[in-house]
Amino acid sequence: MNISEYLDPIVQWLGSVGLRILIIIVIALIAMWLLKKLTFRLVKTFSREGKSDAYYKRLNTLNGVTGNIVTVAVLAVALFTILGELGIALGPILTAAGVIGVAIGFGSQQLVQDVLSGFFILLEDQIRVGDVVNIAGQGGLVERVTLRMTVLRDLGGNVHYIRNGQIGVITNMTHIFSYALMDIGVAYRENVDTVMEVIKEVAATMRGDDSPLKDDILDDIEILGVDKFADSAVIIKARIKTKPIKQWSVMREFNRRLKLTFDEKNIEIPFPHVTLYMG
Repeated sequence: MNISEYLDPIVQWLGSVGLRILIIIVIALIAMWLLKKLTFRLVKTFSREGKSDAYYKRLNTLNGVTGNIVTVAVLAVALFTILGELGIALGPILTAAGVIGVAIGFGSQQLVQDVLSGFFILLEDQIRVGDVVNIAGQGGLVERVTLRMTVLRDLGGNVHYIRNGQIGVITNMTHIFSYALMDIGVAYRENVDTVMEVIKEVAATMRGDDSPLKDDILDDIEILGVDKFADSAVIIKARIKTKPIKQWSVMREFNRRLKLTFDEKNIEIPFPHVTLYMG
């Protein structure tokens, strides 16, 4: 048995068809890399928001989606080209794919709805990677956005995969800027004007040079006034404008400082209690 009789066809195939397939794969990888670079530059050009956190969030979100589209498109073209080099007739495959596509189109209306909803969510810049949102009854940090679904991770570390077609109302708590909204309760015997001045002083210290959160606060505290008379307290509502997603850390530090200051100035923070009047 002559081994060359078996090796010669293999070598010839590798030197012709095999080499062309290898070239197709290399070209596909290069095209994928170049197109991703090009789409990244285009997205970067049209996302003109300055070098802010919001700018980078939008850039990362759109770059991830366009990168996935480019990858699928290039791989599809490369696959059909390789099948043609292997001598496989593409006509029947395309016809079958068309029939299957029509069948899937009729049977997967949810998928079409998800893709359309995802497209408009990205087009209108409703959600970005890194935002904290409430959607479809779930809240958390946006880890990934695609045309089909949005992935959230909540405070407990749980990951929620939500189809974009299920999203009706989006509550974005970290879009461009945020507010640390606070309801501050004091006893009825306290002078509310004096309490408001103390609140302003505490907020001012957080914008001082020694505060680690000074760069996260965008404006002076806004005292909205006496909001309501609760059972045991007068509620003063106030808010602080912060950078996106920084409102909770600012609010926790403000509450800590306010409690210490109220203790120093003997301003009572009431707790629920009941007074019994006999007769």
